[in-house]
Amino acid sequence: MKQVGEQQGVQPELDDSIIVDYLQRNPDFFMRNAQQVEMLQVPHPIRGTVSLVEWHLARQRNHINTLKENIGQLLSQAETNEALFCRLLQLQGNLASASSLQEMLDRLQRWARKIGLAGASIRLFTDSWRIGAPSGFTHLGLSRQSFEHLRIQRLGDQQHYLGSLNGPELLLLLPEAKAVGSVALSLMGGAGVIIFSSRDPQHYYQGQGTRLLDELARMLPELLERWVERL
Repeated sequence: MKQVGEQQGVQPELDDSIIVDYLQRNPDFFMRNAQQVEMLQVPHPIRGTVSLVEWHLARQRNHINTLKENIGQLLSQAETNEALFCRLLQLQGNLASASSLQEMLDRLQRWARKIGLAGASIRLFTDSWRIGAPSGFTHLGLSRQSFEHLRIQRLGDQQHYLGSLNGPELLLLLPEAKAVGSVALSLMGGAGVIIFSSRDPQHYYQGQGTRLLDELARMLPELLERWVERL
């Protein structure tokens, strides 16, 4: 026998999970209650309230606009990658057809200046290549030990550094360069470094894409082996 005051048939308090569960188990709810659904009002940050149908349509429009933006970004990236691939393929063919190391370096330099840079330089670690006096390539040599401090300060565990260098660092890497504002510095594995320089201090900065640098850093050591002997 129920006690006085005891409630009969108490329904559990509704919360989001119960409502969502009910709708999932009753997919025809909106069809059975179409008229009532059309009359429902939901909060809107600008208009105060809107109908549930308007709210749903707005969400759909936002979703479609987001998809369009994503597709646009993908197409733009595809065009950029295609242009990058063509530029790299042309450069690789140009460098590979050089008849001497100096001609290859000159072609790399001209390519860099053609795209608006001050220049491009390659420095090879002296403990990895035979570049002593008899070879005639001493100007390419770079002591790994001398470079180590710069590597730690600027690259850390990264392959690339984009930004400015101080006086001693420029003297080490680009002793003959004038008015260097910023550089893109890339490690060519354990072979050495390639440096692109710009007179503009803002031309290279951390966070820029390095896809082209990645490909050049992989490509150049193999081309250099045509004229410089590995140790």
